[in-house]
Amino acid sequence: MTKIDIFSGFLGAGKTTLIKKLIQEAYKGEKLVLIENEFGEIGIDGGFLQDAGVEITEMNSGCICCSLVGDFGQALEQVLTQFHPDRILIEPSGVGKLSDVIGAVQRLNNHDIQLNAFVTVADATKCKIYMKNFGEFFNNQIEHAAAIVLSRTDGMSEKKLMDTVALLREHNANAPIITTPWDQLDGKLILETMENKDTLKEELARLAAEQAAHDEEHEHHHHDHHHHDHDEDHDHDGHEHEHEHHHDHDHDEHEHHHHHDGSCSCGHDHDADDVFISWGTETPRKYTEEEIHAALSGLDNAEQCGIVLRAKGIVPCTDGTWIHFDYVPGEQNVRRGPASFTGRLCVIGSELKEHELEHLFCLH
Repeated sequence: MTKIDIFSGFLGAGKTTLIKKLIQEAYKGEKLVLIENEFGEIGIDGGFLQDAGVEITEMNSGCICCSLVGDFGQALEQVLTQFHPDRILIEPSGVGKLSDVIGAVQRLNNHDIQLNAFVTVADATKCKIYMKNFGEFFNNQIEHAAAIVLSRTDGMSEKKLMDTVALLREHNANAPIITTPWDQLDGKLILETMENKDTLKEELARLAAEQAAHDEEHEHHHHDHHHHDHDEDHDHDGHEHEHEHHHDHDHDEHEHHHHHDGSCSCGHDHDADDVFISWGTETPRKYTEEEIHAALSGLDNAEQCGIVLRAKGIVPCTDGTWIHFDYVPGEQNVRRGPASFTGRLCVIGSELKEHELEHLFCLH
């Protein structure tokens, strides 16, 4: 029996950090395989996991929605056949829909597998703004989670944390929500919370009911479309998106207000690649730490760069070391780490202005 744990979460929420903690504290002695599905061109997070003896299958060919029908399912089959692991850890794209990933696992046949846990990691400081701006994707991850693990709760005021939990409860009434800072918790306790069996059973039943209703609706629509084409009065080709830019700053968090929940005039759901794009490049250019800090600060300027949700990279430093960096809106982490085969940068967001990004990272 191979257990499958899914770690969903929006861009930069801390999925990889949680997986590292569980590998160190909760999964000891198990044969593990991690499947990553990065949205974008460059996968950067594999070094620690490979050092820990975890096999990596990175798929950088596109968003989770595109991968599910092809290489994602094939990767699962290959992992099960080749490695026969005790547990498979799936880290989907940050802009993937959790319901799609669960569905992909459920479609696997002829394997002795158990969908063991599906958890969503959510940055407690950004839930409100992500719900408002990218609700179709963020809310899906919350709604279908059997457990929710909040990151960055340390230092939050009690009121803000309670308000965040209340927001999450509007989209998921039953899943246990971990609000305690991770450094105060043993990984085994987090895993036990993730494996809440009653919640899992309820969520799987709800997903099955949703799928049955969707199939019935699709069949009904197909029948009507076939016989009543002349009654169609809406435009399937014109997707009119509304964009609204604000720049509000409160004392505790930096927020990008950008209205784009994935809805359109004809009511169709969107795949991630309809809304999010990525820009990535490889470069041997050497940077000072000050240059990286300046570039990451520049990403906060939505008017100049587009709506940047996540950036990460490994680049050579002028002092002979290597700089590793991560960015989410209003927050940057710049540190030293091991060398890569060349410098790599990746930026993910909406309406990115690639020329400005190249200028920001001094690539002209």
